[in-house]
Amino acid sequence: MEIVRCTKTHAGEILDILNEAILNSTALYDYVPRTLESMDQWFDVKIKNNFPVIGIIGEKNQLVGFGSYGTFRAWPAYKYSVEHSLYIRHDQRGKGYGKIILKEIITSATDQSYHTIIGGIDSANTTSIKLHKSFGFEFCGRIKQAGYKFSRWLDLDFYQLLLNTPAKPVDG
Repeated sequence: MEIVRCTKTHAGEILDILNEAILNSTALYDYVPRTLESMDQWFDVKIKNNFPVIGIIGEKNQLVGFGSYGTFRAWPAYKYSVEHSLYIRHDQRGKGYGKIILKEIITSATDQSYHTIIGGIDSANTTSIKLHKSFGFEFCGRIKQAGYKFSRWLDLDFYQLLLNTPAKPVDG
């Protein structure tokens, strides 16, 4: 197992993980699988804003999971807040990879002097909720019936982790 900073060379494997989640879960409130072209734009935004894409390469030299964060809301006063996500290959879940990636996300956000890491999690995703709580994330709100997928309404829960950074926050 190796922790890596993913680049565009990992786009196909990331796409496979995302599209499986889109088609088979409520981890993403999307309906349509993404395209390889959309991954180019996704990576361009990550690179431009210095948002890491953290991955784990498994035993078979394949990407088994990844996580990243990005802008929470695009107004200046939110500059110390990021929203993160992490996904594990469907056949690699339950092996502790999510813990490794979430720890790396927290470390990276701390190193970059963010103050708040926010996760939007489907309220029925008890595995992800348990993972986040184990790292100190706290439930901070629910948007009832925020999404509709698989012929049912979905509630979206928000979890937040406050970091002890930045040392000297500034306005503007």
